[in-house]
Amino acid sequence: MDGKLYPKYQALYRAVDEVLHDVWDPIGVSGVPHAREEYLGYLPDVLGLLLNGATEKSIATYLGEVVTNRMGLSANPSHDREVASALIDWKDALLISQ
Repeated sequence: MDGKLYPKYQALYRAVDEVLHDVWDPIGVSGVPHAREEYLGYLPDVLGLLLNGATEKSIATYLGEVVTNRMGLSANPSHDREVASALIDWKDALLISQ
């Protein structure tokens, strides 16, 4: 998908992918090479939230809903807020500086 994005958004796409895989990682597969694409299905929604100016709270809420409603796991709101904050930091670093 990132090949279809404008070049300035490709870096953000990759950063979101990395954050979801390495930091969010609600099912604990970040160290499993064969599970590298596990969270790609959520990437378009998260990227859309970021590009549309979503708040940390709304991004964290989305992540929490994915964990509880789609994965059937227990919520971890503080972790979701940390992940949302990191995602916004990446967006600001990659898009505002351009």
